[in-house]
Amino acid sequence: MISRSEIKTYTNMSPKFDDIFCSLQSAPKLPKGMIKETKKVIAIARKFNKEVIRPHALALDLKMHENPEFLPWDFVEKANEWGFYTMWIPKIFGGKGYNMPSMSYFVEEIGSACLAMANLIGVHYLGLCSLTSTWHMRLINRLCRDVAAGEKIQTPCLISLAITEPGAGTDVEEMDLADKGNITCHAEKITDGYRINGTKIFISNGHLSTWHIVIAYSDLDKPSENSVVLAVKTGTKGFSFGRKERKMGQKGCPASELIFKDCFVPDDQICLDPQQIQGLKRSKRDTAMQMIDYVLAATRAGVGAFGTGAARGAYEVALKFASETVVAGKLLINHEWAQCMLAEMYKNIAMARLTYAETNYANGLYGSFREMQKKPMYYYYKFMPAKWLEKMFSPMMDKPMMTKLFRKKQMDGQTDDEIHRTSGWGSLAKFSGTDIGIKNCHMALEMMGQAGLRHDRGAEKILRDAKLLQIYEGTNQLNRLNLFKCLIAGDFPQAVVFDE
Repeated sequence: MISRSEIKTYTNMSPKFDDIFCSLQSAPKLPKGMIKETKKVIAIARKFNKEVIRPHALALDLKMHENPEFLPWDFVEKANEWGFYTMWIPKIFGGKGYNMPSMSYFVEEIGSACLAMANLIGVHYLGLCSLTSTWHMRLINRLCRDVAAGEKIQTPCLISLAITEPGAGTDVEEMDLADKGNITCHAEKITDGYRINGTKIFISNGHLSTWHIVIAYSDLDKPSENSVVLAVKTGTKGFSFGRKERKMGQKGCPASELIFKDCFVPDDQICLDPQQIQGLKRSKRDTAMQMIDYVLAATRAGVGAFGTGAARGAYEVALKFASETVVAGKLLINHEWAQCMLAEMYKNIAMARLTYAETNYANGLYGSFREMQKKPMYYYYKFMPAKWLEKMFSPMMDKPMMTKLFRKKQMDGQTDDEIHRTSGWGSLAKFSGTDIGIKNCHMALEMMGQAGLRHDRGAEKILRDAKLLQIYEGTNQLNRLNLFKCLIAGDFPQAVVFDE
């Protein structure tokens, strides 16, 4: 009926089998232990919601409205006490080593109760993921162990990502746009390190973080080919905090201004620069884009999960309202129009969850945590004692050869098709989940009427919190263009993206 060569030919036609059925290929390869582990993570999140978040979320939102300078250290310390800042750090770096896809389910749960508090946890892993995507093993080991030490001594050690600038937001997340943006954060190469001058803005958790993964540029005329990734510690001379943004939503998670004035960063804190890129098969520009794609392919799935959490939160508030409110002589939940609306909201949640789950499957096959999900590797790290892993691997990570080997494996070993597949799905999860979050918020407010505008009902807060999701980690418009670039444009040589 059909030959093997024909099967290959037809499944490589657009849409490619590998592009649209990541879950079908990934599921049989997953360790069964991941299922049990993920159920445990979801249970922990629900317990944390019940005991910590739901009793305090609305009060924190009001407190931040009254005093925008307040920093929610109490919550950060509680999250640190529960072990959330090391939960997804691999055991070889001193963490608990939970599987990375489980984090998406975790932040959906936390986000259903409060997106600001979910971000106080989740954005720490954006910084960590940015660090790990440079594959600088000595610095990964050093900073992860700082986080683990902070948990033990009950002094939270968080990591932020500093990429957005006053004149360049979305631009810095696409190398095709970087040279068009007004980028001003300069990293000047000097003896034994770099000198940074410039400002970063809208940095989530900035004022709360100990380490900051800063992306600057050694040549502002051609930033796309001169990215420098630096690890800067709070308290470093020449580095200071500016204002905290006064936001409409997610008030509990500070968005900070980071100011660098002749800030010296030594060579041993340079995660990646043009000199280190030499020897890899891709150009400086393409390697910088690959590093960003490694980050965003994973973290945009997390933002999609935030959006799913917002959709759930809105649905749950509306469902509670419908089950308690009498309209025209009977409970609202017994009106067919309300039942149809609640069913539509439930459907939206399921669709949003499927997109971020599929993105995680893609990353498990082709992205940043693909090695960690291979069965031998997964069970080895799961059952090997942490002290033994530290004794064996920690000294090895300090050797420059380990960084070279990991970069060769992870960066040169990833194909262009794999980069596009994971990046495209990351964008799809991001804009799908966050748009659905907003849609469910609108539906909840429509159902609840004036009651939905009351702060103590929670619905209006969810909408305020959810709106930000459509903007950070690339606007939803940029993510639509990135999906087109990665999963559609390849079949049309005449298509040009990011040209306007």
